[in-house]
Amino acid sequence: MTKERTTPLLDRIRDPADLRQFDEERLAQLADELRNETVRVVSITGGHLGASLGVVELTLALHYVFDTPQDRLIWDVGHQAYPHKILTGRRDRMLTLRQGGGLSGFTKRSESVFDPFGAGHTSTSISAGLGMAVARDLQGKDNHVIAVIGDGAMSAGMAYEAMNNAGSMDSRLIVILNDNDMSISPAVGAMSAYLSRLISSRSFRSIRHFAAEVARKFPRGLEEAARKAEEYARGLMTGGTLFEELGFYYVGPIDGHNLDHLLPVLKNLRDDREPGPVLLHVVTRKGHGYAPAEKSADKYHGVSRFDVVTGEQVKPKEGPPTYTSVFSKALIKEAEKDDRVIAITAAMPAGTGLDNFEKRFPDRFFDVGIAEQHAVTFAAGLAAEGLKPFTAVYSTFLQRAYDQIIHDVAIQKLPVRFAIDRAGLVGADGATHAGAFDLSFLCCLPGMVIMAAGDEADLVHMVATAAAYEDGPLAFRYPRAEGMGVPLPAEGVPLEIGRGRVLREGTRVAILNLGGHLGEALKAADELSARGLSATLADARFAKPLDLDLVRRLAAEHEVMITVEEGAVGGFAAQVMHHLAVEGMFDTGLRFRPLVIADRFIDQDKPEKQYEVIGLDARGIVVTALSALGLDQEAATAASA
Repeated sequence: MTKERTTPLLDRIRDPADLRQFDEERLAQLADELRNETVRVVSITGGHLGASLGVVELTLALHYVFDTPQDRLIWDVGHQAYPHKILTGRRDRMLTLRQGGGLSGFTKRSESVFDPFGAGHTSTSISAGLGMAVARDLQGKDNHVIAVIGDGAMSAGMAYEAMNNAGSMDSRLIVILNDNDMSISPAVGAMSAYLSRLISSRSFRSIRHFAAEVARKFPRGLEEAARKAEEYARGLMTGGTLFEELGFYYVGPIDGHNLDHLLPVLKNLRDDREPGPVLLHVVTRKGHGYAPAEKSADKYHGVSRFDVVTGEQVKPKEGPPTYTSVFSKALIKEAEKDDRVIAITAAMPAGTGLDNFEKRFPDRFFDVGIAEQHAVTFAAGLAAEGLKPFTAVYSTFLQRAYDQIIHDVAIQKLPVRFAIDRAGLVGADGATHAGAFDLSFLCCLPGMVIMAAGDEADLVHMVATAAAYEDGPLAFRYPRAEGMGVPLPAEGVPLEIGRGRVLREGTRVAILNLGGHLGEALKAADELSARGLSATLADARFAKPLDLDLVRRLAAEHEVMITVEEGAVGGFAAQVMHHLAVEGMFDTGLRFRPLVIADRFIDQDKPEKQYEVIGLDARGIVVTALSALGLDQEAATAASA
């Protein structure tokens, strides 16, 4: 007996053109099938579930009403785009999601023509959409541009910068505010849907335009009063006053899970060609339609593999604590000793481990929203008044606040502490989240102290060092990984600024490690010693200021010197090479080899595979040493086997 298909409608869709062949009455069933397929896929691959489930109906409606890919559909961040990927010809590859050689967990231009703009960071969609809309107008085209942005992303200043610009222009742009931070209440019911259909219709827009023309015949004061009265009346009715003030024509709010509400409004917006930007306010619920995700939206934002029936996530085998959890506990201990310690995050309390700090010290914890620039300058203000702010941020997100680091912190020598999580490559999240560049862009700043934890015990000491240091800005970085399993100290002890440590003495090869690859460097030193090549292993601890005495000794006493760092070109190795060159250490024949993250963007894969591919693992260190010593190719090949 043949098993009945569970997705008969979805099975007929190869791209959105197939979707548009369905009668509207079939879309509700199709939404159920799409939601079930999304749950099935993510239960196997892991990934961002809650956000994707929240936009199933919205995704269907957008592709049904608009002529994608000719009409440009931009998903802000892109982590909610799994249903979009399923509908746009990628269903048969969804089980490769976030894996090596597979589909990205975000939108990606090189992956599909249905992804007109790639994103892994938030709040870029309106800016990109406005650029596309202006390009369309300049080229005499007439396609639509639709940007879908979440309410959380609206906490970033970039979104308001884009809206302010768009509101002053005549380019037609549709922005959909996906509001999943409020429940679907009666205010988002039938009356709101009716009003939204009315004010989004061409006839209403025409009447509004006619009324505006009549008002212009009034004296200027009366004209302005009439305009304000109309806009504020609509704002009070719908909640859109802010967006109207920014120059957007506001429609909503409507229930984002009700296709009977979504479809007519989207059709009105599609058919209306009035100039200027429009904002449609859609209310959704994260995890909608899958009970475990609805009950615990935060835990189902990003998930590991899970059981579809129970929703229980597969727990990894118990291992050493993660660097993030070690940082969290160490910071709480410092805060217990000093009430000037403050914790700041930019909408990532759980990801940075500060959720535990918040529970312990709610009055000394600040989540500033998706606003890294503000977070840094806010911390600078706290530091200027004598407090001890710790700004915990992913390396890849700190990139967004670079000017503030320079202008508001470094130039003023303010003691802001930057706890940089996710340093180095991050696996399934790929290039958009890889912490490859913080060493490069921080090492060039005068007066910046930069540390990198070689193991989890050292991280505890670095938190204590940061709490004690008050002479200027300080950063310490650590990877998204479990620790090495070393014993943790009961309490952190401040390190001597700019002093490294030697873990193993040798004579021929010097390995100078910085950060989370200390374990790989240890393996490499063991392998070289087993080959009869005596190796020294040192852990720099500080990228800036450098331990110059250590660097000089390693260079003077070894034939080969190799630096190892989880960062791009221009970081720690560049600092070492600069000082060696200035002091003439290369003039005596030192063979120096820097091992860094390759000068390209690294696609998603398991972290160990990512590092293996670029030669930044124990095997790569050994091969580099053999090559520098001039050993024959056979020996080098044997080492890499």
